[in-house]
Amino acid sequence: MAIINFLVKNLFNQVSVLIGLIALLGLLLQKKSFEEVISGTIKAMVGILIMSAGVDVFIGGLVSFQTIVSSAFHISAPVAKNTLQNFTENFGSIAVSIMALGFLIHLVIVRVFNTRFVYLTGHLMWWISLVIAASLIEVFPDMNQGLLILTGAILIALYWTFQPLYLHKYMKKVTDSDEIGYGHTSSIAAYLAGRFGHLFGKPEESTEKIKIPKKIEFMKDITVGTAFIITIIMLLASFFAEKEVVLKQAGDLNFIIWAILQGFKFAAGITILLYGVRLFLAEIVPAFRGISQKLIPGARPALDVPVVFPYAPTAVLVGFISSTLVFLIFMVIFGLMGFATIVPSMIMLFFPAAGAAVFGNAVGGWKGAAFGGAVNGLFLAFGQALTWPMLSNTAPELAVLADPDWYVIIWIIMGVGKLIKAIF
Repeated sequence: MAIINFLVKNLFNQVSVLIGLIALLGLLLQKKSFEEVISGTIKAMVGILIMSAGVDVFIGGLVSFQTIVSSAFHISAPVAKNTLQNFTENFGSIAVSIMALGFLIHLVIVRVFNTRFVYLTGHLMWWISLVIAASLIEVFPDMNQGLLILTGAILIALYWTFQPLYLHKYMKKVTDSDEIGYGHTSSIAAYLAGRFGHLFGKPEESTEKIKIPKKIEFMKDITVGTAFIITIIMLLASFFAEKEVVLKQAGDLNFIIWAILQGFKFAAGITILLYGVRLFLAEIVPAFRGISQKLIPGARPALDVPVVFPYAPTAVLVGFISSTLVFLIFMVIFGLMGFATIVPSMIMLFFPAAGAAVFGNAVGGWKGAAFGGAVNGLFLAFGQALTWPMLSNTAPELAVLADPDWYVIIWIIMGVGKLIKAIF
């Protein structure tokens, strides 16, 4: 367990280290020169770190946005009797074991059956292992620990293997290449956007080509457009939110100045992220060829959702907006009906929606992008409402922190598990 925990903390949860080692190995296997090995490895790691820095910059804004929006709609998060922290303390070692054994099984499957994609989104490996552990324990609370780990490892290995595979037809439309796969737990939203986006528009109507009036042509620049739109949303939300909440978020600043800065920081984060993605992709793709030639024939890396953002950066913003609007509509409807209290988790409303929007844009233009974001909003709204009570004995907060695939995995495991218990 000490070795496994070391690997989890220092390798899987440190994506830059994981990608750096992959790049290093790939370049060494290709027998590149010393200078090329050092340069390629460092650029791949720095690219990831730049991308992460961009994410950190605007995540702060997203969290503030979430607080303000929740206040504006007078929404308070439901209180969990069993917390994620307690679940992690009691079952964290099981989740870690599931992840470590599952990754080994995944590599064996890719190598033996030539399924092509090696899943490399390290931080999501941890979260999915928690999701699978919680789902299994909810249905089989008395399951032997060894059997629990083995079952979870097989399930997670199958997910990592087939998730990039079933989506790759549409990934090729997005990237116009066969070099990388999509390794993110928003794949079901991205698939639906790629599969049905064409029903809403045409790829020629891409978000990147759309004609807009000359007076607002500045919106075509992703940095300027993002800053402008997010600032307006932040200002509107601040005016409707409770005064005490807004002042607490703004601190010593005037709340209007604070809202403007949040919008601009969000745009700065997107700009930094896009630069980091381009830098690390330029290194990891050619470096990975060494692994696909020597160790796992035909293998390609399946990478985190931001890898698709540079292909349609305006679609990223369209997806976020449509996802948030759909979620907020259902948040109000559920509240009025007394059906459920759901919380706008802005990080999940952004990343999965942005990815789905890029896929929708590739087949259906800006309307397809809006559809992709809306699909994510629907998943998060109904997913929270339905899944929170399903995880009441383990870690219901997972229902709030979830991407679309989390819900599907939970529903399948618990549904099949209950069916097995009913039969046997």
